[in-house]
Amino acid sequence: MTTQVPAAPQAQKPLILAVDDEASNLQLLRQILQDHYRLLFAKDAARALELARQERPNLVLMDVMMPGMTGHEACAILKSDPRTASIPVIFVTALTDTDDELRGFDAGGVDYITKPVSPPIVRARVRTHLSLVRMEELKESRLEIVQRLGLAAEYKDNETGMHVIRMSHYSRLLGIAAGMSEAQADDLLHAAPMHDVGKIGIPDRILQKPGPLDPDEWTIMKSHATIGADIIGDHPHGMLALARNIALSHHEKWDGSGYPNGLAGEDIPIEGRICAIADVFDALTSERPYKKAWPVQEAVDLLVKQRGVQFDPRLVDLFVAQLPAICAIKEKWAEVQSELKVGDTKSGEMKAGEEKAGEAKAPVAAQTAAMPVAQAA
Repeated sequence: MTTQVPAAPQAQKPLILAVDDEASNLQLLRQILQDHYRLLFAKDAARALELARQERPNLVLMDVMMPGMTGHEACAILKSDPRTASIPVIFVTALTDTDDELRGFDAGGVDYITKPVSPPIVRARVRTHLSLVRMEELKESRLEIVQRLGLAAEYKDNETGMHVIRMSHYSRLLGIAAGMSEAQADDLLHAAPMHDVGKIGIPDRILQKPGPLDPDEWTIMKSHATIGADIIGDHPHGMLALARNIALSHHEKWDGSGYPNGLAGEDIPIEGRICAIADVFDALTSERPYKKAWPVQEAVDLLVKQRGVQFDPRLVDLFVAQLPAICAIKEKWAEVQSELKVGDTKSGEMKAGEEKAGEAKAPVAAQTAAMPVAQAA
């Protein structure tokens, strides 16, 4: 007995825009695709651009040789418009020359189907590129959710979300200086805001305690690194894998005295080593109701003092070498306290959970003659 699977409601089917100046070609595409997709048709590029902006189709099948404007030209216009730039364009053409294909890819096309078309090939190419778009959308949605959790954790432990923005830009700059490609550094930029996402799982009584934590509380506080890694989850590669490494390793120290795993030296992932420097620098140089901002040079002096102890010495040197660009980022994303304060009642209040058993974002009285290392916990 064969079970019939109900067809998806028409409104749920992907919308495809087919563009060709030959009515017979449009009719053929209709026959090939109408059972599985909603369809729009245009007989010239100008009308196609109009429909694309109005209807936002999921995919465009574009003829190349059309009167008035070629498909390559129309594709370039689509890709230059933020409203339509993400729509994949597949060229359907009788042109088979390699140079023509290269022009299409340069214009922003994702694939070529050669006329006369084969129905199975058309369906397969359309299905493949719609699946790729869907996968990218799911990836971006998941990433946005996790990043928002990171921002929520920041609001729980800070007055604003500007810290994660600044430290992520510092991290990107340092990543490039350390030899990362632009793409790798961009991944770092987007992953870094999740470094403290695990604070979502720390009780407020600990996170907002207005004084040093006792040993049991400090043990719980340190668990935010592993909680963050668990929230982000295991991923074999990509930005979320990077984010997990950062959450888990940005409190490790070069000399092996950090947490949660006591990693040392280059056993600490480079993304964790980078974010550790960016995190501490921004924490020190940012004003909060419970502390004044450290001067930039004093913060740099502390980083230099801790090179080879808390921080990767090579990365500290690279950070210092990039200081003018770092300060430009700091200025760009400067916090305007008058806009961020809810009221004057918060002034003078101790920041929740900042003085944490000798590891604090703000300078605190040392129990020994040495200054305690300021650390964004």
